[in-house]
Amino acid sequence: MNNTQITQIALEQSANDCNCNPADFTAGENRFFPSSVSDKAKRYLELPHICNLVSYGSNIVTTAQAPLLPALRQVISHMPHIEHCFETPGIYAINNVLEKVHAKICIQSSYFLPDPDAICQFHESCTYELRVLQPEDFSPLYISTWSNALCADRKTLDRLAVGAYDKGRLVGLAGCSADSDTMWQIGVDVLPAYRRKGIGAILTNRLARETFDRGYVPFYCAAWSNVKSAKNAVRSGFRPGWVEAAAKSDLSVKQMLHET
Repeated sequence: MNNTQITQIALEQSANDCNCNPADFTAGENRFFPSSVSDKAKRYLELPHICNLVSYGSNIVTTAQAPLLPALRQVISHMPHIEHCFETPGIYAINNVLEKVHAKICIQSSYFLPDPDAICQFHESCTYELRVLQPEDFSPLYISTWSNALCADRKTLDRLAVGAYDKGRLVGLAGCSADSDTMWQIGVDVLPAYRRKGIGAILTNRLARETFDRGYVPFYCAAWSNVKSAKNAVRSGFRPGWVEAAAKSDLSVKQMLHET
């Protein structure tokens, strides 16, 4: 696959997630759509969305509960630049709209797509043994140590992993989940004593290659505040693809903050 094909696959998947067309993400103006349930959406999404904002850099595509769309359109249309919608003043304005349904923007994420040339030209050597793991190999590894690489709540989606071993001891793990029919998401964990040695990038890159070999597009997600994770994405051959800001109910937010 080349970059154009990879981007098109990502746009098609985002369209499935947002109840729109791929071309809507490259339009010159912002677009607004009622959210709906789709069996083609990413499998970890809780649909329909309360409110989800997506930008590939050209505009903002908003998918939300239909009654919220007029007010969201008014707020977003008054922002002079795309970036303002994802900065705190813009988020505050959107939250004012979401108050009526007892929700607020909760998750702000950066998504990365693989650059095939950078993926293939990655040649950092690893002093540790690397092993490609199948589901039966990593089934005992659903513990907190590897919670970024593997998801205990969605075990059936985890398809493949690559582990780094120091004298037989697992010290780093990258795993990927089949989050859609065309795209597999990569997550990675490295034991604290083994960080800052490039292991995360080596594992991420190797797993991206393995994913490509199986005919799927690997992608990588990092919270906006997770600088270390974003650096790992770039180092391993990924490049910024799109950004999202998603709303959750006030109850969900409180649960995330352990307030209930």
